[in-house]
Amino acid sequence: MKIALIQQKFHNTKEETIQKTCEFIAKAKKEGANLVCLGELHQSEYFCQSEDVANFDLAKDYDEDVKFWARVAKENEVVLITSLFEKRSAGLYHNTAVVFEKDGSIAGKYRKMHIPDDPCFYEKFYFTPGDLGFEPIDTSVGRLGVLICWDQWYPEAARIMALKGAEILIYPTAIGWFDEDSAEEKERQLNAWLGIQKAHAIANGLYVVAINRVGFEKDKSGVQEGIRFWGNSFVYGPQGEELFLADKESELCACVELDLKRSENVRRWWPFLRDRRIEFFGDLQKRYID
Repeated sequence: MKIALIQQKFHNTKEETIQKTCEFIAKAKKEGANLVCLGELHQSEYFCQSEDVANFDLAKDYDEDVKFWARVAKENEVVLITSLFEKRSAGLYHNTAVVFEKDGSIAGKYRKMHIPDDPCFYEKFYFTPGDLGFEPIDTSVGRLGVLICWDQWYPEAARIMALKGAEILIYPTAIGWFDEDSAEEKERQLNAWLGIQKAHAIANGLYVVAINRVGFEKDKSGVQEGIRFWGNSFVYGPQGEELFLADKESELCACVELDLKRSENVRRWWPFLRDRRIEFFGDLQKRYID
């Protein structure tokens, strides 16, 4: 499998941003990629910095957006992972990854399960938690375990995808710093983000991919200055080996070769799934054990 990660910023308008994205997808196709991964909510600015009901209008073109990206996937003959603001019904919205096959058909979709609620990340205001579960999506390039951003902090989500046969874990992401944070705090946050996902790769013997955005986006409410998205999109191998790591500010299209047979070899050496004591894991279904 040759996978392309598209790390980019928001370019003033949806139209300008999509144009840049399509240029990157064409570049990925030219370089031989057969799977292209976009970041979280890649069509728009990260609107969750403030709570504003007018932002729900960003989801009104969801059906047209699906048709558009289906056409892009077909024209470039790639499996394409998108991240869209889904309007399911009036007052009911999801943060949804739609995966398109090379012929433009929908291979499957995933609705973000874990929804954060932090300063400048007020996603609970906008998104209903997903109801499709942790289900891998079968495509012509393999079985993909697609999760979204905040999901990446939860080992249970990665594990369930792995137990259901996912061959690779993919996280469209939008995460960044506040400029007023100290350099030390920024480093701790970034290392934690990289570390937890490297652990998913090792614990499950799978490739793990994250695609983050870059650039500064102002908090329009004026409560905070805004978020500076830290990039660092990456690919880790099934032993946690770093196969690619982007910088914190460049827009890019990076193509990385993956050998899916390697996961099987690693799992033979390190049979974590074999040795799990599942008969004693019932407590994981509890919120907390008093």
